[in-house]
Amino acid sequence: MANYDQLLDASGLSCPMPLLKMKQALHKLSANETLLVKASDPGSLRDFEAYIKLTPHHMTHELRDGVYLYLITKVEQ
Repeated sequence: MANYDQLLDASGLSCPMPLLKMKQALHKLSANETLLVKASDPGSLRDFEAYIKLTPHHMTHELRDGVYLYLITKVEQ
């Protein structure tokens, strides 16, 4: 994945913890900084996509060797 400013490893956490941890980490970032989240819970994809639709933030994602990788760029609201 592309460059990022902070890494959050949410592997092994079950829904809704990856989403909650992501929101906490994203809150600490400045505008235009990027967060890379690693998660193992398949439900995280649904949760992250739903959250991003409600925000101005940008997200790309991929599944690599059973690990969900989310690259989220913070946009100020």
